[in-house]
Amino acid sequence: MNDYFKDFPNNEGFYGEYGGSFIPPVLQTEMEKITDAYFSISKSHEFISELRSIRKHFQGRPTPTYYCKNLSNRCGGRIYLKREDLNHTGAHKLNHCMGEGLLAKYLGKKKLIAETGAGQHGVALATAAAYFGLECEIHMGEVDIAKEHPNVVKMKILGAKVIPVSRGLKTLKEAVDSAFEAYLEDPINSIYCIGSVVGPHPFPMMVRDFQHVVGIEAREQFLDMTGELPDTVTACVGGGSNAMGMFSGFLQDENVRLVGVEPTGRSLKIGDHAASLSYGSKGVMHGFRTYLLQDEEGNPQPVYSIASGLDYPGSGPEHCMLKDEGKVEYTTANDEDCLNAFYTLSRVEGIIPALESAHAVSYAMKYAAENPRKSILVNLSGRGDKDIDFVIDNYGIREI
Repeated sequence: MNDYFKDFPNNEGFYGEYGGSFIPPVLQTEMEKITDAYFSISKSHEFISELRSIRKHFQGRPTPTYYCKNLSNRCGGRIYLKREDLNHTGAHKLNHCMGEGLLAKYLGKKKLIAETGAGQHGVALATAAAYFGLECEIHMGEVDIAKEHPNVVKMKILGAKVIPVSRGLKTLKEAVDSAFEAYLEDPINSIYCIGSVVGPHPFPMMVRDFQHVVGIEAREQFLDMTGELPDTVTACVGGGSNAMGMFSGFLQDENVRLVGVEPTGRSLKIGDHAASLSYGSKGVMHGFRTYLLQDEEGNPQPVYSIASGLDYPGSGPEHCMLKDEGKVEYTTANDEDCLNAFYTLSRVEGIIPALESAHAVSYAMKYAAENPRKSILVNLSGRGDKDIDFVIDNYGIREI
């Protein structure tokens, strides 16, 4: 395991049989340029020093690990949160966006292009673009624009151009399609900054590496707080960037159980959930091989989650490999589980979580009740400011 990060992905971008780069030749040429630049630039002392300074003085890292005393007393066990909601812009997304923005600056690019679902990646990338003095174009499905109005406003204030996507289900998958097409129009002056550990190589690797700081910090902090490692570490999984960042800090710890939580939404009917690792099959989408919710022709099926950042029909290729190898377990939480955790954490701890993160909190609450003598560490990947209007308008104020 000591050489894990050097072994995965391999030179072709594969994690076992997943990942790779299934894209047109003209785009593959640009991907190879980005890969070469990443390996040469991002490993330099100058790049690393600048990124560390940004993380400390601009992002406010390290974010704390917090013991949920009230929630633990309520549920049982010992529940801890890695507070990525306290990272600048309110989620883990800025960790890789500042890295991608810095790489774009070194490459001499003029524009950052990306998709966003919940809007956290869009806000983070717009923030990075403002910081580095670059143009920014964010593609977002019309359904998500309506759900995540606060983040749309933030993106515009930060100077980003928000492109509404009206095709298909008008959510995250269609936003990725649209952003890729925009990038293809001018790959010389722009760079596509994908929002998760998905897409063609080198994006899954780059995003994981930039998010690795979350797992490193959390492991050190937990040991400092308790003198031991957590029994279980959990995070929500859509594309899987926050989970991959968190899990990467514990992959070498055989006694730490790693659990990813996918969304089963309204039901297990087609179009009612987005649990691709739990219910998908092997396929290719957006330039990489993954577990995919697909029809008989291999086309992505419609997906849904109450959390806009999780409604993606595939998952990161590294997650797929870790699932097959049994190094990470993948379970699910539905909309009701999510809402219950959303309101409970808000009322009991004074922390309003993102709906995405609430899926992992839901699992932690159940785990703690079943394992009163064990500890669980949750990656609280984002705060719920972006979700409050949507939740109140559709579900009202709930008692716990």
